[in-house]
Amino acid sequence: MPLFNKASKEEEFWAWFQKNEDLIFNFEKDQERVFRKLQTYLQQVNRDLEFEFSGVKDNKREFVISAGGMRAAFPAVETLFKSAPVLPRWIFVKFRPRREPGTLMIGDVQAGPDDIEVALQPDGGKVGLDVFIKGFSEEKSKQYTQLAFILLDHTIGEYDMETKVGNINIQAFEKNSGCTRINIIDFPAVFDEFLTKQNFRNN
Repeated sequence: MPLFNKASKEEEFWAWFQKNEDLIFNFEKDQERVFRKLQTYLQQVNRDLEFEFSGVKDNKREFVISAGGMRAAFPAVETLFKSAPVLPRWIFVKFRPRREPGTLMIGDVQAGPDDIEVALQPDGGKVGLDVFIKGFSEEKSKQYTQLAFILLDHTIGEYDMETKVGNINIQAFEKNSGCTRINIIDFPAVFDEFLTKQNFRNN
């Protein structure tokens, strides 16, 4: 009697993805339903997995597999990415890549690139960050902290944010810290240089 190997969770996801590829590629036609189904199938692989799409360029889209900022889900991202099929219209990307940060709002709190400066210092083999954000208050510290983390994640990407950054202190923009502060737009280049000089890259 022949034996059949049960498909892995990753194989089942990609089989569903390929079967529904045209619907997913043109998700704008029924975005809510497509995103709901996609999230359902992703969470069958790992409950923390998330996704992002790029726009269409040269008849291709990027499909980003994210760990949702959860370090424990990194292996799941790697495994799903490695098992991805080759599809002409898709570029599969593991972890949220670096992007130029925009203006974000959480509740009634808003912040953008002009509202945030960052100072870097060594932190036990990682990079510690002091983040200075305009409008910061203790009463709304939760919203400002969320905004700061999202914007930092956008600027240096999910992988470096989770593996290379240590302690993060969110503070009022007006605070006189006495340290060198840089705008968040310049942060990625300074961050990379800091890692190289401190020899953190391979730690």
